[in-house]
Amino acid sequence: MELYHVELLSAALFAIGVYGVLARRNAVMVLMAVELMLNAATINAVAYAAFLDPGRLVGQVITVFIITVAAAEVGLAMAIILRLYRVRATANVDEADSMKG
Repeated sequence: MELYHVELLSAALFAIGVYGVLARRNAVMVLMAVELMLNAATINAVAYAAFLDPGRLVGQVITVFIITVAAAEVGLAMAIILRLYRVRATANVDEADSMKG
């Protein structure tokens, strides 16, 4: 397996994530698409670290940081989605702007 194979996989995952963010209206699906994009970045970090500098753990450290950010993002986003669902009885992102003060 070469580096460009991993890059192609990462690019495909990122493209699917971008499509999901742009095409979906359900907030949970948008959140899942964002997670796909973060996973694509994680795969890229680990692949570059493994192929270019296998002796150091830079890619793995960046991956742990990305996973931590993703976990915090999911927690905060799910709280917002649950609040939106409670108020509007829908998780449609088009109706999220109606929550403005």
